Amino acid sequence: MRIPPSYPMALLAALITLTPICILMVLASDSSSYFDSHNLAILGNTLALMGLTVLGSILIGVPLAFISAYVHLPFKKAWLVLFAAPLAIPSYIGAFTLYAAFGPGGEINNLLGFETPPMYGLSGAAIVMTLYTFPFVMMTTRSSLLSLDASMVNAARTLGMSMTQSVFNVILPRVVNGIAAGALLVALYTLSDFGTPAMMRLDTFTRVIYVEYNAFALGRAAMLSLQLMIIVGFLLLIESQIKTATERNGRPLILFPSKLQLGAIFTLFAPVLLMAIGLPLTIFFIWLARDGVSNFDFTIAWHSTYASALAAMVAVIVAVPVAHAALSGKAGRIMERVTYFGFGIPGIVMGTALVYGGLQLPFLYQTLGLLIIAYMLRFLPLAVGSIRTSTEHLDPSLVKSARVLGASPREAFTRITLPLTMRGIVAGGALVFLESMRELEATLLLGPTGFETLSTYLWRVYEAGYFGRAAIPGLLLVVISACGLAIMMSGEKRNQFEY
Repeated sequence: MRIPPSYPMALLAALITLTPICILMVLASDSSSYFDSHNLAILGNTLALMGLTVLGSILIGVPLAFISAYVHLPFKKAWLVLFAAPLAIPSYIGAFTLYAAFGPGGEINNLLGFETPPMYGLSGAAIVMTLYTFPFVMMTTRSSLLSLDASMVNAARTLGMSMTQSVFNVILPRVVNGIAAGALLVALYTLSDFGTPAMMRLDTFTRVIYVEYNAFALGRAAMLSLQLMIIVGFLLLIESQIKTATERNGRPLILFPSKLQLGAIFTLFAPVLLMAIGLPLTIFFIWLARDGVSNFDFTIAWHSTYASALAAMVAVIVAVPVAHAALSGKAGRIMERVTYFGFGIPGIVMGTALVYGGLQLPFLYQTLGLLIIAYMLRFLPLAVGSIRTSTEHLDPSLVKSARVLGASPREAFTRITLPLTMRGIVAGGALVFLESMRELEATLLLGPTGFETLSTYLWRVYEAGYFGRAAIPGLLLVVISACGLAIMMSGEKRNQFEY
């Protein structure tokens, strides 16, 4: 049987993806203790933060999903963008600005003259994580709500149920899987995030792994990384079992609220959006007005752009054969799923593993090449998914016609398949670029000496206490992240039309 030409490259990508896990196992074998009382405290903090964040995201995200899907709002598209806008701000930027805004001597105290409670610890981290992850629940739940046929709700209303009873007895049971899918995304994001717990001074796995790395205790850091990976792997297993229910498209449910109800909606959710979007942007503009731009070296922005662009190009080159292998047979689909492990590995864990790998290969240690490899392994699935989706919608008869007319497989690929899937390739590369620009943890551990990026500059400014200098890099990262959100939202619109 002839092996598809995309298989060798896809197999190589899958093996490289598994390399960090193998490295961690080797490193962890040198650790003197596998689990102690300190580990128990770290585990408790991590699970508590995850649980509180998931709960908060559901309490905010599900009502917003219902409102954006069913309630007839003026300027409805603008409201949807506004509800999803917290995704455009990396959580560590939110943590930075909220930490600086609250508490005695904070920006709110300085501007308005009254003290607010400080924002740190478990409560502060949970608030920040909830503010920047609830859109995950909102988007997945909204997608499930839009797929429902309103006839069952109308039947329930006809049989005497109130609208509130219909929501709890008819609608919510049919979108539980959508809510669960969003909640698992929130849990995975919370487990992998380093910046927020670190800035909020909460000892979670990611923060302690970084501390152990800085103390040159690679074995201890590796053991903690593997313990974190076990939790992540368990969540990924649960996620793979969740299948969102689909129904035949029918009449959509549309609710027309009164002015009083619109006012209640605004009163409930305006503070959430102001805290998540308005306050961080206001703090950055205050710092910008106070300190100006003279203290910022724009070479840092070039470093971020250059490294992220290289990562995007490498990821696309690797993703093309992986995506085609996934469509060529069962073995190819397995290799594609293996590459998704990289996306599930937290950046701090990936960085810890690759530091040791770099030490064994001196020509890679503390080089830009090693950082690009980390970005590629972390965000390769973004490119693979985008390219595979565009390739799936390609009419196979076009390639067959080219072959019948005498084109070789390579010519058919370069002249037919590649041009017709270019939009997916560009979108995948753009997502890798944008996520690489935001990446903090792996960049802190693997960045070459003197190679500062926007995210690591923000971290250094936070550590040094020179908060005013964070304005320019913070605003640049928000703009870059907004571009990523625009790509995600446009992808959602295309999917609605295509399916």
